Amino acid sequence: MSSSPSSASAPVAPSRPVPRPGVLAIEAYVPGKSGAPGHAKVHKLSSNETPLGPSPKAVAAMRAEAAKLELYPEGTSRVLREAIAARYGLDPARIVCGAGSDELLSFLAYAYLGAGDEGIFTEHGFLVYRIAILAAGGTPVVVPERDLRADVDALLAAVTPRTRIVYLANPNNPTGTYLPFDEIRRLHAGLPPHVLLVLDGAYAEYVRANDYSAGLDLALEANNVVMTRTFSKIHGLAALRIGWMVGPSEVVDAINRIRGPFNLSGAGIAAGAAAIADDVHVAAAVAHNDTWLATMTGAVQELGLTVTPSVANFILVHFPDAPGRTAAEADAFLSARGVITRRVSSYGLPHALRVTVGGEEANTAFLDALTAFVRGETRG
Repeated sequence: MSSSPSSASAPVAPSRPVPRPGVLAIEAYVPGKSGAPGHAKVHKLSSNETPLGPSPKAVAAMRAEAAKLELYPEGTSRVLREAIAARYGLDPARIVCGAGSDELLSFLAYAYLGAGDEGIFTEHGFLVYRIAILAAGGTPVVVPERDLRADVDALLAAVTPRTRIVYLANPNNPTGTYLPFDEIRRLHAGLPPHVLLVLDGAYAEYVRANDYSAGLDLALEANNVVMTRTFSKIHGLAALRIGWMVGPSEVVDAINRIRGPFNLSGAGIAAGAAAIADDVHVAAAVAHNDTWLATMTGAVQELGLTVTPSVANFILVHFPDAPGRTAAEADAFLSARGVITRRVSSYGLPHALRVTVGGEEANTAFLDALTAFVRGETRG
């Protein structure tokens, strides 16, 4: 007796749990190196950390939390949201805090993307955008840049009926380039009203250009714009993982429905609230960066290497594709001298290194080691 057609065509159940489509397409994020073998002391210029460290007021606020570690923090990060609101003249109800801005970027994808939906970002944009889109079940759409800078016309041309979200880092990591605010407004004006524009301002505090804006005004006036920020960079609280976003009340409501309770620690809430109010510490970090960004850029250019003009706290150094001169060889040479930089091949930039503006000692060590590399000196 032959088997019935229905039994013959029945699907075979998997033998183990299988992730949904898209998850296994994610390439796990690999952070910059933090050490070099054989060196007790290294100069870590791979993660865009501030050389000034955190505000002393933030450290004191965090230490005060040590006496109540058994208690859950307030579930909406109210104290931190109020401190941010006071700093920028905002309504605390329009603010959501997250475990770094990375968490908020992912929440936005989870809220607004599903199977068949598209999320757009530029070709050298932050790697987390692709991860967030795929994790939400969406389809990443990568848009070419022009001269390592976001191209508004190309972004708008990539929009389809399936587009739901556009991520734009401004300034961008790892290039350090930015779009003037009139270009941001042109981008927003060209998007359909149901497409969410996410302006990632992780490095906004460092920018001194007169035509730049992080997008706060647009996030407050438009129904489809969100701005995200972080405490990991200029505020020096990367270990505590604190980020925030501001946007339309409807978007805030959607994210708060996804956000887990107590997603920030009590120490993070307290330290962040103290840090955002310490204008003196931030001003010192800006001044240090202004000086060394120009110094490092000029010194590297004098060695005959190309540097992409940066408005952030790092530079992107380009190397020729020639034996003994490549970015990979430069990275190895620098590491051998205790200077850690960031390879950016995963960003589509295999011939470049991203170098953080560090402290005076670290910056000098980098320039000395790079000079030795360019001149063909041995590692000894």
